[in-house]
Amino acid sequence: MKAITRAGPSWLFWTIAVLSLLWNAFGCMDFAMTVTRNRAYMAQFPPEVINWLDTAPIWTLVPWAMGVWGALTGSLLLLLRSRHAVEAFAISLAGLAVTQIWQAMSGMPESMTTPASTAISVMIWIVALALLWYAARMRAQGVLG
Repeated sequence: MKAITRAGPSWLFWTIAVLSLLWNAFGCMDFAMTVTRNRAYMAQFPPEVINWLDTAPIWTLVPWAMGVWGALTGSLLLLLRSRHAVEAFAISLAGLAVTQIWQAMSGMPESMTTPASTAISVMIWIVALALLWYAARMRAQGVLG
């Protein structure tokens, strides 16, 4: 019987995997602090943002959770060298897409539509797409099994 071997990961792989874990852990922290309405965390938001969050339909938590927790799961699976990291990052992107479509259609407060806020959203998309691409590439190269 022929043994299946995986390609060994490079130092760059481990660096990307650890950085992705740190990046995506922040998204999960933001989700948890916002959903639990952590007083100290929420103090950084203007009242109109808190009001907008408070009036958001409950269903919007599902795609937001898919986005952040799917990304964290993808990062953990990347560290574990699991081929399922690709699916986790894809689920994360689906959650991100639904969340941002709803936000754009919901009448977000002006403080959330500044150039800085837009730049952050663009950066989130770039990182999310790059991680999906990287995981797929690593799976194709046999680094993820």
